This record gives sequence, structure tokens and C-alpha cells, in this order.
Amino acid sequence: QVQLVESGGGLVQAGGSLTLSCAASGSILSTSSMGWYRQAPGKGRELVATISSGGSPYYVDSVKGRFTISRDNAKNTMYLQMNSLKAEDTAVYYCSAYNVAALRWDYWGQGTQVTVSS
Repeated sequence: QVQLVESGGGLVQAGGSLTLSCAASGSILSTSSMGWYRQAPGKGRELVATISSGGSPYYVDSVKGRFTISRDNAKNTMYLQMNSLKAEDTAVYYCSAYNVAALRWDYWGQGTQVTVSS
């Protein structure tokens, strides 16, 4: 069973930085694409960034140039470095792993709260 555990959330002022971590159990991290999603109050869950098993990143336009996704397969850990944070980045951030067999984002962490004060 795959387990994902996020950490690193917190309260930060606008313009500040935070780094989120996602620790994965098993060897899922080395063979799967991973991603960060977020859900703001009253809104649906949205994609933030993904990273392939080979390390190729993808970012949604709203975070390009501010967020950096990375992974360390040896540590089974994925990261999201968030700089120049804005109030609209406030959300619960979730990490996810892609299930290649099922062709869907099947594995989710419990989420970590990021609050950006303006």
C-alpha cells in the first residue's frame, strides 16, 4: 500500500517562501510521476505542478517562475519550493502519485495547510 505524507506547511507573509515535502512509502516514487495539488476554501482541488519519474517538471501558469518541483528518488521524497507567495496561494496542498496501471492519480497524502497573509 502506498502512503504519502506531506510536511512543511505553515503561515507566511506575502512575498515569503515555504518548502513542502512529500515522503512516500515503498518504491512508488522512483517509477511514478508525482504531483502537487491544492484546494482553497470553497474551491475544487487544482493541479499545481507535476514531475515525471525522469525529473521533467510541469507547472500551471499561476505558479510558473515562483514554484519549483523536485524529487529525490533515493530518499523517496518530493519537494515543492514556493517563493514569492501570494495570498491566493493559500490552500491545503496535497501530494499525489500517478498509478500507471490504472492511468490515474490514485495515491494522495493527507494535505498540509499553507496560509499566506497579505
